[in-house]
Amino acid sequence: MSKNLRIKSFQPEEEYVYLTYSLKNDKKEESKILVENYKILLQKALDWLWDRTKVERKQVKKGKKIFTKIKITLPERKEVYKTLRDELEKVNVLASHYVDRAINDSFSILKSWKRRAEKGQASLRKPKLKKVYVRVKSTLRKVEGKSVRVTVKPYEYITFSWSHTWFSRRVKGLELGEPIIKEDKVYLPFRYELPWSTPIDFLSVDTNLYTLDAYDGDKFVTFSIKELYSLKYGMQLKMSRVRSFASKQTKKGMELMRKYSHRERNSVVDYIHKFVNKLQETYPITMFAVEKLNKQAMFEDANDSLSKKISKTVWRSIHRLLKYKAPLYGSFVKEVNPHLISKSCPRCGRVSRKVGRTFRCERCGFTLDRQLNASLNIYLKMYGFPHICDIPRVWVGVTPLKGRRGMNGAMPRDFGEVQGLRIDMKYYEIL
Repeated sequence: MSKNLRIKSFQPEEEYVYLTYSLKNDKKEESKILVENYKILLQKALDWLWDRTKVERKQVKKGKKIFTKIKITLPERKEVYKTLRDELEKVNVLASHYVDRAINDSFSILKSWKRRAEKGQASLRKPKLKKVYVRVKSTLRKVEGKSVRVTVKPYEYITFSWSHTWFSRRVKGLELGEPIIKEDKVYLPFRYELPWSTPIDFLSVDTNLYTLDAYDGDKFVTFSIKELYSLKYGMQLKMSRVRSFASKQTKKGMELMRKYSHRERNSVVDYIHKFVNKLQETYPITMFAVEKLNKQAMFEDANDSLSKKISKTVWRSIHRLLKYKAPLYGSFVKEVNPHLISKSCPRCGRVSRKVGRTFRCERCGFTLDRQLNASLNIYLKMYGFPHICDIPRVWVGVTPLKGRRGMNGAMPRDFGEVQGLRIDMKYYEIL
């Protein structure tokens, strides 16, 4: 008994992050056969499980209103796995391990549909397969140098190489995961072991329309994302012209819409990647605190003009990519509930009812820009400081030379230029 209670190792558990890269599928004919046969296999598994899925409707009374509650019961995996596998083997023309993958994918599809259907976000009809891809198990692929050999059928293989790609040096020494094959592309996930480190800095970030206002414990920093907003605005103007053209020329218009939608997405993603890389290089080994934003709730409280501006934002994409890349720099990302962070006083904790561009506390007189005040409250919320009155009265801050608005003489008004991602800052005291 005592032997089982001993600690085998004092080393921490290993953690990994997957870096996924894509390459063009130069084996379209061979991979098309694989995708089509796997689609037949997956559809058969989905039909078989659907016949054994129970959908129940119950009338629930809440006060004077009566609601219909949906309860969906899926078949137990352990109970049906062997029978389903035998059924799929009868129609399978691929390697036998693709049957296991088809069963796993069919259960994943039904579980995802169940979550959405019970919330009323999906219909109660059987889910349809639209774009099917094949995730290759580790038992069906073999890595040989800078190429991977995928088994289609016994003694039939497809080989994909990344030796002449731009990311070949970047993934040197990394372990390949389970490749994903589509008709036009192949996605290769490489596993990177995270180094163990303790964050030495802390950065709280308040996300706004044109800026990210942050506080790192010593100073305020404003990162401009107005260029990203302008990029989205310009592409939407072009898309409106393309839509008017598509209403007259359907076929050519659809091709143009696909072209410009891909161009917009690629431009936005490229900018976000560069922005996040710059942010991570500026603050390595850092604990980032960001807001957990809900754009749908914002639309309910916003007017038409503000709704159009919010629709052009990509806050969630910035946060998601920051969370994805943070472990590569030894950093972490935590999300904070943004409720009342711009209306609360960081000194005494009082919540003001009316907050304009400048926050002024009615109790203790604390005055600060509303956006900077939000970043300061995120810092206090995550770092653990309570709202107490002995917090220093004078805060040292930073503003970019971009023309941040003044606060009625409380601080100087600065003007200047910020080009690209370079941030010029000027120190001042906030009284």
